[in-house]
Amino acid sequence: MLLEGSCHCEAVHFRVESPYPYPYLYCYCSICRKTAGGGGYAINLGADANTLKVEGEENVRVYRARINDERDPSPAEWHSCGVCGSALWVFNSWWPELIHPFASAVDTPLPEPPEKIRMMLNYAAPWVEIPNDQNERHFPEFPDESLEEWHRRHGLYFEQ
Repeated sequence: MLLEGSCHCEAVHFRVESPYPYPYLYCYCSICRKTAGGGGYAINLGADANTLKVEGEENVRVYRARINDERDPSPAEWHSCGVCGSALWVFNSWWPELIHPFASAVDTPLPEPPEKIRMMLNYAAPWVEIPNDQNERHFPEFPDESLEEWHRRHGLYFEQ
């Protein structure tokens, strides 16, 4: 599925193909929460990094967080607009074939997921109310299946 997205001020536009377009994974880690999460979390999608096309790339800024007070930054790169600050996507060199657009930056209408995963709950801000709806699973840290496994389990994987 083709995902098209942009920042708030429209200085950056992007397009990327995604076999994992369902916005099901709510991440409450401090990095996602502080860089992209208006609700105390961010929703990340999965897409094919080789298909990413960016207009306004000169306006993109990259942030590499430090994890647990480590000296070396995380291998993950949080991309945002340098003009308006909108969170756009995450790239991690551990999985170079993937890019993770933030659902909040995607302009393409996204399908509603049949189930929601709330992860990194050990790091949620104390003021955040975490819903516990019927079609949800909660994880203190990482979920027990990958983006692809979740989409395949629900019959929602888009073959490339």
